[in-house]
Amino acid sequence: MNVAEHYTYRVRWSTEDGEYVGTVAELPSLSWLAADRHEAFDGIQRLVAETVEEMAANGEEPPAALADRTYSGKFVVRVPPEVHRELALEAAEQGVSLNRLASSRLVGA
Repeated sequence: MNVAEHYTYRVRWSTEDGEYVGTVAELPSLSWLAADRHEAFDGIQRLVAETVEEMAANGEEPPAALADRTYSGKFVVRVPPEVHRELALEAAEQGVSLNRLASSRLVGA
């Protein structure tokens, strides 16, 4: 299996360039411009495949696909102390944990 097949690709319009730009989250330094969005998608996929092939030939490990990684469900967010205080107060007023409040905010609930 080619790891690049599981990578996270995106094609968007670039007003600045006047073309579609294809990008890949796992290799953010790569992009491909094209007048057609399908060409931009095909172009970035070809470029990534070539890059991953070159990395392998040079003994480098290509990045793991985001889709194939496992996630613990935990991450640390640093906020200013006054924001922390306000969130803790709000959580207490709602009768929920700070974690539950932050989680609901992140998912837009």
